[in-house]
Amino acid sequence: MLLPIPADSWEAARLLAAGKIDAFFVGPPDALEMRAKKIGHVLVNTTTDKPWSQYFCCLVASTRSSSSSTRWRPRALRAILKSANVCALKPERIVRSMVERGRTSRYDYALQGLKEIPYGKWREYDPEDSVRFYALRLRDVGLIKSSPQKIIAEGTDWRFLNELKKELKG
Repeated sequence: MLLPIPADSWEAARLLAAGKIDAFFVGPPDALEMRAKKIGHVLVNTTTDKPWSQYFCCLVASTRSSSSSTRWRPRALRAILKSANVCALKPERIVRSMVERGRTSRYDYALQGLKEIPYGKWREYDPEDSVRFYALRLRDVGLIKSSPQKIIAEGTDWRFLNELKKELKG
C-alpha cells in the first residue's frame, strides 16, 4: 500500500512497527535509536555498505538561471564544507548543539551517528563518480531516461568544489 511520506522518522517508525509500511529511509541519530528499540532492521547502510559507502551520499545543487545566485554559491558551498570539517573534527561540539536545540534527546546515539558518517572524506570522494553511480541506479529502475554521461556533461560544474578543495586544505 502506498502512503504519504511521514513528516518525521518516528511517525514512519510507528507505521513500520504497525506493518503499514515495509521500509523507509532514515539516518542517525534516529536509526540508532530505532535499532536499540528493535524497530525494523537495516536493509542498506550507505555509510558502511559497499558500493554505496564509496560515494558521496549528498551533493549540492543549484540552478544556473539566476545571475545573482553565482554570488552566493561559493559562499554557501564554503560554509557547507567548513561545517563538514567541524562535524569530522569536533563531533562532540556538534552533538551538544543538537541536544541543546532539541534536534535529539540522545547525546550518545547522535555522537555515534556523527562519528560513523564520513564527513572528513569530502576531499577524497569524486563527485563525478558519485553522480554517475546514482544516475545509473536511477536509470536502472526507470526514474530517469538520460545517460549518466549526459547528466554530467549538461548538469554539473565542479569548479567551485575544486577551488575549495585547494583553499580548505585539511
